[in-house]
Order: sequence, then C-alpha cells, then structure tokens
Amino acid sequence: MRAVAAIVLSLAAAAPALSAPAWAASGDWRRDASRDDVRRIERLDEAWDAALSEARRGGHGRELRALGPLVDPRAALARPQPTPGAYRCRTIKLGSQDGRGLPYVAYGWFRCRVELTPGGDLILEKTTGSQRQSGNLYPDAPRRQVFLGAVAWGDREGRATYRRDPQRDQAGVFERVGANRYRLVLPWPQQESKLDILELRR
Repeated sequence: MRAVAAIVLSLAAAAPALSAPAWAASGDWRRDASRDDVRRIERLDEAWDAALSEARRGGHGRELRALGPLVDPRAALARPQPTPGAYRCRTIKLGSQDGRGLPYVAYGWFRCRVELTPGGDLILEKTTGSQRQSGNLYPDAPRRQVFLGAVAWGDREGRATYRRDPQRDQAGVFERVGANRYRLVLPWPQQESKLDILELRR
C-alpha cells in the first residue's frame, strides 16, 4: 500500500497544476446565480427569436444558413459535458441591444480550454482575444449545462470572476451541437447584442 501511495503522489506532483476555480460553485446554478441572470436564462427562447429575426432582417440569412446547427435553437444534443482540454473558439453576435447597431458580427478563431478541477468543478475559459470569458459549467438537463462566469477585457486583466462586477457577469447555456462541436449561448448580454454564441471545436 505504501508503494502504491508513493506512486500516486509522484504522479500527482508531475501532473500540470489546474487553475483555481473561477467561482466557488455550489453545484446548483440557481442558488449561485444572481436574480437577473436567472431571468436571462429563463428568457433564452425570447432572445433567440429576437436575435435571429433581427439578423435576418439585416440581410444576413446566408451567413446564418452557413452556420447550420450552431444557430438552430433546437440543435442541442445529448451528452453536453465537454471533454477537458484545448479548443478553438469564436464568437458570433446576433441582434443589437437598441436595434440600431450591427445585427450580425462574426469574429475569428481564438483559443479556449476546459478544465476539471480537483474539486470537481468544470471550468470554461477563453484564453485569447480582447473579450475573455471564464466561468463554471453546471449540470442542468440531459441536453444542456448552465454557464455562470464573467468577462475580462484586454490582455492585461487576469481571469474575471462571477459576481464581482455585474457589468462583467455572464450567464448562459452550454450545449453540444455536433461531434466535438459545442456552443455557449449567452442571452441578453450586458453589452452590444441580444444574443452571443461562443462556438468551440476540437
């Protein structure tokens, strides 16, 4: 037994250290979320309808069709929990908050990662780009998880933490929409759009 324990300890020491959790999650997203963020998630269907309608009216039907299941509100598949590791990711913004801004914006690819902490928290983090989300993924339903996190702006800020600044908080649902293809859907974000989608691919 002592030999086995020594091997386990040596492997643990050699393994790369995981980052500290972005938020001390309780395991129940409704318990941890602010009232405003609970309401945002409850109004997810409304955000999808308003954002897609505005993007289509703005002449972006072709771009939406090219995205396929990524912009289909009903495309979520079973087993939404992502495998820890590195991902490519990009952001799609649909609709504008005041109806006068850009109805569709697609950014280029950046880097994201998913980590499983020793405490069992699943962390999603966008590690490059000028807007970098970080937060916890909570079990919720067979076809979705719930994300509670925050966004850091610029390259000099460290990882943002949920419920430190309401203007930076983000809440949404995380879904699998294909083989090694996922999306984080953020309804009614604090800035710019009616709905943000962070696409992740292996």
